[in-house]
Amino acid sequence: MNSSNVQPFRCAVLSVVKHDYIPRGVATHPRFELSVVADDPDNPDWVHDRNQKFADEFEIPYVRCVEEALREHDVQVAIVSSEAERHCDLSVRAAEAGLHIVQDKPMSTELSQCDRLVEAVERNDVRFLMWNRNLLPAVEHARQIIASGEIGEPRAIHVDFYFSKDAGPPKGSRAAGAPPIDWLARQIEAHADGSDGGVGQIPLGELGIEGIYPLAYARALTNAEVERVFARSSAFFHQVNADNDVEDLATVTLQMNRGIVGTLCVGRIGAASHPDLGEIKLHVLGSRGGLVVSEARPEISVHYRGQNQAEFRNRRIGIDDAYQLMEEFAGAIDAGLPTMLDARASRAICATVEAAVRSGRTGKLETVRH
Repeated sequence: MNSSNVQPFRCAVLSVVKHDYIPRGVATHPRFELSVVADDPDNPDWVHDRNQKFADEFEIPYVRCVEEALREHDVQVAIVSSEAERHCDLSVRAAEAGLHIVQDKPMSTELSQCDRLVEAVERNDVRFLMWNRNLLPAVEHARQIIASGEIGEPRAIHVDFYFSKDAGPPKGSRAAGAPPIDWLARQIEAHADGSDGGVGQIPLGELGIEGIYPLAYARALTNAEVERVFARSSAFFHQVNADNDVEDLATVTLQMNRGIVGTLCVGRIGAASHPDLGEIKLHVLGSRGGLVVSEARPEISVHYRGQNQAEFRNRRIGIDDAYQLMEEFAGAIDAGLPTMLDARASRAICATVEAAVRSGRTGKLETVRH
C-alpha cells in the first residue's frame, strides 16, 4: 500500500517511563502519528514528569486518564512502555477499546497477565506486536539463508546475548551494615544513562529484561516451540542484582519440539567489557551445514583523539529495524494477519523465561507452561 495515499494511524503513547525508543521508533514510519501521551492519574510524580517531558518534546497533549485519552483523541494504535508489571493491564485496556498494540518487553512479570492479554487481543480482533530485534540485517539474512534450505533443517541453535551495560555499583561494593539497594530507586537513577531496563517495583533479572531477544531469535530461525528448560543463574557483577536476588547472568538449555536443541547465554556484563552493545552472536547447526551470525553487522569502528571513554567505539550502520517493524505492523493491520511476534508468541516466550527463572532457582529441569 502506498503510504502517501492513506491517513496515518493515530497513536496513543500509554506511559513512556521505561523506553522512549519504542514510540520514537513507531514515529519513524509515515503511517504512524503520535497523537497523545496518557497514563493513570494515581501514578507518582516521577512517572508524570517523564510522560510530560516526552509529550512536550513531540508537542502533543499529556492526559492523566487513559480512558479519556482513548475516547477523546480518535486513536487507532496504543504504544505501551510502562513499568513491566503494568504492561499487560494497559495493553488489555487498549485492546478492549479496539486499539492495535505495540508493546515493550517483557510481556509481563506474571504469566496469568499474559493469558489475560492474549484473550483480550483475540476476542477484540486487534493486532499485537511485541517490540523485537528480529529485523536487524544480520538476523534477517540468517532467516533467509535458513528458509532457502541452504543449511538443511535446523537441528540446534545457540545465542550469546551479553549486554555491555552497567547496573550501578559492582557486586561486593556495599559497605558492611549498609542497607540493600532499592530496585526502583536504582532504576530511576539509571534513567539518565539508559541502563534502566528493569523499571518497576518488581525486581527483574536479565532473563526477564533481555531474554525475549535471544528467545525471539531462536523462534524466528527454527520455528520451534520450547518445551522444557534447564538453567543456571546468579548475580555475578552488580550489587543491585545481588541485593534483590535476581540474576545478571544465566545459561539456559532448551528442549524444543521437532527434536531441536537450543542454548542461551544471557547477561549484563558491564560497560567496560565490550566496545559495542555487547557480544551478541547466533550459531545455527543444520542437517547440511551451519552458520554463525554477528547481530551487530554491518558496523564500523570509530577512534579519535579525546574520545569520551563512555562512547561506543563500534557503531552499527544500515540499521532501520524500527521502520521495518512498523512496516510489517502496518501490513498486518491492513491484511488482518498476525504480526511477526504476536500475543501468543510473546506469551510463549514469557512462559519460557518464567520456566528458566524457576529452573535457575530449583536447579531442576522445568516444563514450560503452555
